[in-house]
Amino acid sequence: MHISEGVLSGPVLLGGAALAVGGTAVGLKSIDYDRIMSVAILSAAFFIASLIHVPIGPANGHLILGGLLGVVLGWAAFPSILVALTLQAVLFQYGGLTVLGVNTFNMAAPAVACFYVFRPMLAKSGPNRFAAAFACGFLAMLLSAVLTAGALALSGDEFREAARVLLIAHLPIMVVEGLVTAFTYSFLAKVKPEVLTC
Repeated sequence: MHISEGVLSGPVLLGGAALAVGGTAVGLKSIDYDRIMSVAILSAAFFIASLIHVPIGPANGHLILGGLLGVVLGWAAFPSILVALTLQAVLFQYGGLTVLGVNTFNMAAPAVACFYVFRPMLAKSGPNRFAAAFACGFLAMLLSAVLTAGALALSGDEFREAARVLLIAHLPIMVVEGLVTAFTYSFLAKVKPEVLTC
């Protein structure tokens, strides 16, 4: 779901950069000293998960763990994702530096949205927790795909078909993302519940 250099229009790049800077500023203010390790570990998990690309038709898909980052980190998902994407752009040329703002916003904003939508449901134990965690992971991936497709579509009519294909190609990955989020959240709730208190 990384958008490459030279694809997006100037206004989309500037808008994405402004939104990412704002989200990152709020995220940095929300990180206290005790949570730095959680942010670092989840940033590393995002970095690794999104490096593993699976070819799906004309696109490549990968996990982003947005739902998990959102419910665990809240607004701190913005700096966490920004750091990981910057390292991927510099070390492996995934995405790029000019599209860093758009890519960060496309992945971090759904994570924060999931924090507000699913956090109350996930705070309660019971059988619904697994379903809520699945929905959180699925929705975070869906919203990221929609934002990425929207950025492509806003950059020119020639990208509208690519945007539609990207959205459809990521549907199977949304299911996998939901399952990974559900199992990971359930595991953390059993063995390390203090990590989930934000």
